[in-house]
This record gives sequence, C-alpha cells and structure tokens, in this order.
Amino acid sequence: MIAKRAQEISPFLAMEVLERAGELERKGEHVVHLEVGEPDFATPACIQEAALRALREGRTHYTHSLGAIPLREAIAEHYQRTYGVEVSPERILVTSGTSPAMWLLFAMLLEAGDEVVCSNPRYACYPNFIRFCGGHPIDVPVQEEDAFQLRPEAVRGRIGPRTKAILINSPANPTGTLLSAERMSALAALGPLVVSDEIYHGLVYEGRERSILEFTDRAVVLNGFSKAFAMTGWRLGYLIVPPDMIRPLQKMHQNFFISANDFVQAAGIAALREAGPDVTRMRAIYDERRRFLIPALRRLGFGIATEPTGAFYVLANATRFTADSLAFAFEILEQAKVGVAPGIDFGGNGEGYIRISYANSLENIQEALRRLETFLDRRPTPASVKRQN
Repeated sequence: MIAKRAQEISPFLAMEVLERAGELERKGEHVVHLEVGEPDFATPACIQEAALRALREGRTHYTHSLGAIPLREAIAEHYQRTYGVEVSPERILVTSGTSPAMWLLFAMLLEAGDEVVCSNPRYACYPNFIRFCGGHPIDVPVQEEDAFQLRPEAVRGRIGPRTKAILINSPANPTGTLLSAERMSALAALGPLVVSDEIYHGLVYEGRERSILEFTDRAVVLNGFSKAFAMTGWRLGYLIVPPDMIRPLQKMHQNFFISANDFVQAAGIAALREAGPDVTRMRAIYDERRRFLIPALRRLGFGIATEPTGAFYVLANATRFTADSLAFAFEILEQAKVGVAPGIDFGGNGEGYIRISYANSLENIQEALRRLETFLDRRPTPASVKRQN
C-alpha cells in the first residue's frame, strides 16, 4: 500500500518536460534546453582542484553532523563579508544540497495543519515540501505589473493562528524578481519566522541582493553552492538558523543523512574563498544573455512588463498564444524542439506564462528563438485565446 502523501504529491513539470526532451533526443532529435535551472558552465577549476586534493588526502569519511568546522567558518565569513552580519558557525547546518535542508527545516517546524505563507508564482517544489511535512501552503498572489513583488500588506492579511513561517525567495524562481530592502524589512516585522531561500545570491545584474539576516535574527536562511558556483551535481547546501533550532535539526540530520560528503565540503570552502572571479565572469555572461533574450522575446509577442534582474529566468507572458501553459510547453517541445517550463508549474498565478532559462549559451538561445519564431508563425491562434482577447 502506497502512502497517501506519496500518491498525492504533484509532479515537477519542468522535469517532465526535460524527461520528454530526453526521449526525443534518444530518437535523434536536437532539443534546445531552456526548461531547467542549471548552469551550463563547468564548475570552476579551483573548486575541482580542492575536491581532488581532498580525495587524495583520504577525505572520504563522515564529518561532524553539522558539517566540517572549516566550511561552517567559511560560510560565516562569507555572510560577514557580503552582508555585514555576524553568524556563529554553531548556527549552521551543512547538507547534501538545499532540498534535504528544506525537508529537514519544514519537518522540524510544522505540525499537521500548520501554515507557511508563500508567493504565487513561486518555486514549484515549495508546496510539496510543505504538504509532505503536514503543513499547508498559503498563497499570496504576486503580479507581473508589480514586478512580482511580494507585498507585506497582502502577506499580513494571510497570517493566521497556524502560520509558522513566511517563505521568500530573492532573487526568485521563476520570476527573476529581487525583493526590495523596504519590503524585506516590512516582511521581517510582521511577526512569523521568515524563511529566506537565498540560493540565487551572487546572480544579480541590477541592484544588489540582501540577506534576511540584515533585517532580523529571527529568520532561517536556505542557501547552497549549486547556482552561483555551477555546482548542481555536487549537492552541497546549508541552513543558517536561530540557536534554538540547531539541535533538533542536528539530531534529524544525524538520523536521516549523517553528514554531507567531506571532499565536497572541501570544494565548498574553495568556492567561497577562491572562486569569486569565476562567479563574476559567469554573472557577466548571464547578464549578456539576459539583455539579448528579453527584447527578442518581446519581438516574438511575449509580454514582459518588468525586466527580471536576478537568477537566470524570464517568466514570459504567453496569454497572447495560449490559456494552457502545460499544453503549450509540450507543443513547443514537440514541434519546435525547444524545452520551456510551463507557468502552471509555479502556481495558479503562473498560468498563461512560460519560464525560459538563459542558463544556456547565447548561440543556443539564438537557435531556440529562431525555432520559436518559425513555430509561432505557423501556429494558428486557438479559439479559446481569441475569445479571451
């Protein structure tokens, strides 16, 4: 008998598109991948070399369950240097990626029926983590015309007696939105714990990212090495939590995961202390792609009311073409051989949009746009869209 929670979990639709694209590629088709949020760069050499040194030194055993002390110290130094906040290494838990960190966090925080407030649209997997741990995601719609900014007054109206946390993500997936300091400060003042997913920090093209720890100590940071350092396959993340939360999380980590890989943690230290120039180089290339992609999508007829300034995504308004983003994404894949993520994957308020990742080469992005133009030129406008327009 399969548990109800496993039966009812929603699929990750961006991965469904990716897996169908893989089937097409095995049949000999060439697909341009703009559906997944994975850097196309190789992990910087200094990080690779640190991991190789650690392997040669025999660092293939368990570490402290909170993470190797030198890595926790490097994370604390990074937050001091970047945001001017003091973080004790004793408040940091290192995990094998941010997904295990998120599961541990919500499993610790939530009793059955507790609530977590989050934006809609938002990262597709947030509601699944919350529900799997017995909680309820409480949606606050954010609008394209408002740069998909989470409004503190709207969040206040959704806070109730069972609210355990407010979940924010800046820069955001899927919108590329960077929350303003004023709104982050106001959200921190609302009362509930703020959980800040900072995984796209380091990938900001206008303005600068702010950590929630600049505004309150009563907060949790989710972060990791996958995006800015091009380390998705290394599986290395971390939590920064208030002191009273670290021991329960540590006990859970001991039982369920033991520790992150030692040689991968050595690579994480090199990332924080040596890879800054590599991040600067990759960020400049992402920005070049962003500045090319946005006007090109507009010329094709997609709506972008406010330009994204962080991460590596554009959430493009496709209501001119479709009222069903999932069907539209698969239609683009099958006919144009371009992978995009359907907006409905990111919540009901994402319907009518598609998410396009520019974590791919400029050459491939140009090819994808050529294919999209041909596809759209040949495609009749569905009757349902004509009626809405």
